[in-house]
Amino acid sequence: MRTTLDPEAGDLLVLVDIQNDFCGGGALAVPDGDAVVPLANDLIRRFKAAGAGIVLTQDWHPAGHSSFASVHPGRAPYDMVEMPYGPQTLWPDHCVQGTAGAEFHPDLLTLAADMVVRKGFRPAIDSYSAFFENDGITPTGLTGYCRERGFRRLFFAGLALDYCVSYSAEDSARCGFQPIVIEDACRPIDMNGSLDLAVARMNAIGVQFTRATCGK
Repeated sequence: MRTTLDPEAGDLLVLVDIQNDFCGGGALAVPDGDAVVPLANDLIRRFKAAGAGIVLTQDWHPAGHSSFASVHPGRAPYDMVEMPYGPQTLWPDHCVQGTAGAEFHPDLLTLAADMVVRKGFRPAIDSYSAFFENDGITPTGLTGYCRERGFRRLFFAGLALDYCVSYSAEDSARCGFQPIVIEDACRPIDMNGSLDLAVARMNAIGVQFTRATCGK
């Protein structure tokens, strides 16, 4: 389902994981990931002008995180393993706390954000969604923040569309919010059909889509 991008007070812009390790030259670079930065900055200005809220999410892994292939002998990045909470893709070491790769892209207008939500900092569990860890039950606190602030529509952009953006949008719908993905301000990893699967899941749960650049 498609809708127009017309932010207003009561809306929240959630910019997902626009960090150095997900951009060009990063440890887990999303193809064309840098291209979302100018669009994200334009969205920040538009949402600020409308009196809407802005939240940034930040992958924030401790060294030796259980989702890193490097801690699983005989395994390689992008292998699948079974964790206590379910299937888990193993990733290259990325967004390690305190490293340059975990920092936001230097051109992103971070000072405009109302809040930063850090996720994935528990050593034994990964976190794609901005709302819950990958067990689906351990909260980040964003749900309570959105309810306390009275946000209704949540707009999502960032990296990567088929992982952290889509999981965040889906969880926001389950929490009772109206999720809208700004598709041209995202980029996917698109690994083994992950993009098609993510779009199908989002469509099934009623996520809406829009564009930052109208008519393009």
